[in-house]
Amino acid sequence: MVDRILHKLKERGVLKEPVPNHISARKRRIKRPYAIRKPKEYVARKPGDIVEVDTLDVRPLLGIILKHFTARDIISGWDVLEAHSRATSNTASGFIDVLLRRMPFPVKAIQVDGGSEFQDAFEEECRKRGIKLFVLPPRSPKLNGHVERAQRTHTEESYEVTDSSFELPELNQALLKWEKVYNTVRPHQALGYLTLLEFLEQYLGKENVSLII
Repeated sequence: MVDRILHKLKERGVLKEPVPNHISARKRRIKRPYAIRKPKEYVARKPGDIVEVDTLDVRPLLGIILKHFTARDIISGWDVLEAHSRATSNTASGFIDVLLRRMPFPVKAIQVDGGSEFQDAFEEECRKRGIKLFVLPPRSPKLNGHVERAQRTHTEESYEVTDSSFELPELNQALLKWEKVYNTVRPHQALGYLTLLEFLEQYLGKENVSLII
């Protein structure tokens, strides 16, 4: 009924459409040349099918703001960690090389939110490497819930207890040590108290796990 009333008012000239211009409070959606929404039919069934990547602001000391990158494989729970001074598409692009070297299996797809660090150089790097890139709809962090939970774990079990000076070279060495403990030493209740490495060796077979850290 409201639609009919508006239509009649427009016909009578009582209601007029505003003159269009190029000023708008709405954010224009950026066209992504490679990233897409994850198709419903694409389901992760084995390690490497979907690796979620996210960044986290870390403020360890007054005046210090760092950007922490986490990559988590959603099947195995295997994590790769690295800290940077900024989260740009170039640093995110470099992180792709890190996660590919330190994930002990091939990575087929990466899933990210709509952050600017996951555009431009990052998107192009995924394309060049033949890695599918899935981008989440706006305001839907729960769809990257695996890596969101990982960020909490690494904050509580690494950042909150580290004795690092938070200089990046030293911090990344500390993160690498923690990453190795998390993936190969720390037992996980959800896996029947297996380590992630033990789980992978059972799942894929020892000969198929390429561990380099």
